Amino acid sequence: MRIKVKVNGVWYERDVEPRRLLVHFLRDDLGIKSVRVGCDTGHCGACTVLLDGRPVKSCNLLAVQVDGSEIITADHSDDLMERLKRAFHERHALQCGYCTSGMLMASYALLRERPRPTEEEIREGISGVLCRCTGYQNIVEAVRSAGP
Repeated sequence: MRIKVKVNGVWYERDVEPRRLLVHFLRDDLGIKSVRVGCDTGHCGACTVLLDGRPVKSCNLLAVQVDGSEIITADHSDDLMERLKRAFHERHALQCGYCTSGMLMASYALLRERPRPTEEEIREGISGVLCRCTGYQNIVEAVRSAGP
């Protein structure tokens, strides 16, 4: 099947197999390596991207399901994403880095909706992405400090 999708502001048209997962389409067909392959079951959230503004786990979607949609990954660059990346660095909100792109995407979606979230809202907003290294406190602080 032929799909057309906007990824990080650029339109792509590609032929894809009907059973190809979105995570593999993004990584292998488009070369976007910030989208991680983690558990392949939707539990870890490392593959989180924004689909039409909402965080989704790209290992749970087929590429054909996103035809005509807009996807944003951690490679996206705007003021909010740059503030988040800087805050994650300054607040030591990453260690091994494997969950970082998923955390960035969940945090980005949250801050777009709620520029000044409470700690509880931040914890809820990132709850779909698992981190085995940090204990989450530094991530929460980074998200809070990235707001306006």
